[in-house]
Amino acid sequence: QVQLVESGGGLVQPGGSLSVSCAASGFIFSDYSMAWYRQAGGQEREWVATITNAGKTNYADSVRGRFTISRDNAKNTVDLQMNNPKLKDTAVYYCNRPRTMNSPDVWGQGIQVTVSS
Repeated sequence: QVQLVESGGGLVQPGGSLSVSCAASGFIFSDYSMAWYRQAGGQEREWVATITNAGKTNYADSVRGRFTISRDNAKNTVDLQMNNPKLKDTAVYYCNRPRTMNSPDVWGQGIQVTVSS
């Protein structure tokens, strides 16, 4: 079945760096755009970044210039590199395969990232 599994979260200091990864299975990964979202405690889930199947990227203003989304179609993975994280980046990060005309949204289980000194 279609599955997204995140890994690599944890604790990072402000100004440090951390990467989270998402392993996809059950579909033709190279056919789909992929995205990362996040949800901080008590807040709504918010979009962070998207990468199209052609590799074009787009970012939320809050992370542009600090975060980098990338994909490896040979490994069926999509990564989010977080540089210079800030306290406000603390959240559960979710991997997402956006809905298309023929398929619904698919979500990973989420992974905690905590930015703290």
